[in-house]
Amino acid sequence: MTESQTARRTVLAAGAAALAGGTLAACGGEEKKPATEPAGPSTPSAGAPAASSPASSPMASAPPQAARPLIDSSKVPVGGGTVLKEAKLVVTQPTAGSFRCFSAVCPHQGCLVNKVADGTVDCPCHGSRFQVADGAVTHGPATRGLEEKKIVVAPNGEISLA
Repeated sequence: MTESQTARRTVLAAGAAALAGGTLAACGGEEKKPATEPAGPSTPSAGAPAASSPASSPMASAPPQAARPLIDSSKVPVGGGTVLKEAKLVVTQPTAGSFRCFSAVCPHQGCLVNKVADGTVDCPCHGSRFQVADGAVTHGPATRGLEEKKIVVAPNGEISLA
């Protein structure tokens, strides 16, 4: 074999390997994770410096974001729930007086769930359904349940993030 034939085979083999690698990467996992996770209201972000004094933070006198009510408990039906589209949350009441809160972002492909019916929280994109009681998957393609958020219910019925 000549040197040019060897070089040609090497180039062809390298090109085939590169194409195969690109094809395999394109067929990667089914679940989509957000590029960034927003930090919770009481959780500082990993890279954020801590405030050294009240004067160093322009928002030092602002009330904590967790105190803002999400919804009144009277607007959350027993055995069902309410999707809070703007907040990307869903608040459920599996049994009378028991409230739960979950991310409204479906863990399958990142769509927002759009309704709560017949004891499930439903995603319109690919048909995943989740239990109102604990956010667990009842019907795929999602393989993980909805992320639970901590909430508090005030004596006046207002529900807020904890």
